[in-house]
Amino acid sequence: FVAASLLKLDKGLKSMQKLRDELVEQPALVWLFGFPLVPSAAYRWGFDVERSLPTPRHFSRVLRTLERSQAAFLFKATVRLLDAELPPDCHFGNEISLDTKHIIAWVRENNPKAKVADRYDKTRQPRGDRDCKLGCKKRDNVPTHDGTDRAPTQEGLPASQATVGEFYWGYASGIVATKDKEYGEFVLAELTQTFDQSDQSYFQPLMAQVEENLGRKPQSGALDKAFDAFYVYEYFHNAGGFAAVPWSDRGPKKLFNADGLPLCAAGLAMPLRSKFIERSNCLVEHQCARYACPLVFPQRTSESCPINHDNWPKGCITTLPTSPGNRIRHELDRHSDAYTNLYKQRSATERINSQALDLGIERPKLRNHRSITNQDTLIYVLINLRALQRVRQLKAEKAKTTTVA
Repeated sequence: FVAASLLKLDKGLKSMQKLRDELVEQPALVWLFGFPLVPSAAYRWGFDVERSLPTPRHFSRVLRTLERSQAAFLFKATVRLLDAELPPDCHFGNEISLDTKHIIAWVRENNPKAKVADRYDKTRQPRGDRDCKLGCKKRDNVPTHDGTDRAPTQEGLPASQATVGEFYWGYASGIVATKDKEYGEFVLAELTQTFDQSDQSYFQPLMAQVEENLGRKPQSGALDKAFDAFYVYEYFHNAGGFAAVPWSDRGPKKLFNADGLPLCAAGLAMPLRSKFIERSNCLVEHQCARYACPLVFPQRTSESCPINHDNWPKGCITTLPTSPGNRIRHELDRHSDAYTNLYKQRSATERINSQALDLGIERPKLRNHRSITNQDTLIYVLINLRALQRVRQLKAEKAKTTTVA
């Protein structure tokens, strides 16, 4: 069944009926794929192809009921094959990139030509797909015409007035990819969730999958600003590298003194006031520290704020995670050559997403989460198998050139 599904994806067949028709025309593939053959003397190849193949409905049923462990096993096998095939100097998986790709559900609510009441009401589940969720593809609902980042001067559009291109029902596929300038791009991990999940929710499960598939941690990573979080920097710092992530503009950057204390707007080191564990409104439970104005804590002094800050005379207070990743986030040199070179790694996910788009990942003709998740995994299996074939061809050409020389 998996081999037949890969054939369907590879040839761009739009339905299970077209897949079955293709297999009927290719008896050798039916035998090669391992379908139970029904013997028949009426055919020179010795079996009845029509009776040996399941119905299109059964093909769909198997896609829906295929165990995730089986699909994950197949994908992991492609990663291990690539790791074994690529030369050691490629440093396979040392530098990675992570991104998500939206998947539009096959429902009337996503058709702008269809008249649907309360199209963007998340409490009204589409009848065509009981698993999909409403999400937003664009974070900013008030565009700036000159492309600059600034505070909005008008109220944002409500979802009821937005277009389907911004809000829609569906899913998203997150991937971790790596690349080599000579051999191309490869997928190391993949995860499909409903579209109401945040981008940051993909990071930890995907990195755990990378470690499982590779047997080691990647050293450095390139991610977009949606992943500008302390635990991302901490992960790659602990792995011996760093994360190239743009600043997300969630508040001003902090400066720190030699002892790691944050500096206030006036340049004064703010002493530690208290610590607590943040458990709510966060994906990762972590310790936070609260720092106070040095002119009022631990005791008020006779000095006045050098810049007469708006919070004076009460004094400023700031709260920051105690993780070393937080300080790295604020102090990272995003103009250095090392950062710029690593950030180029992000083109790997863009090219993988482009290949997945050609294989039909964006608009699957499926109506449930399980089928879409399994098909996404098989899409990435096919992408890695194509990459494996490319690697072997390039190695063979190199060996031939060396032999001739």
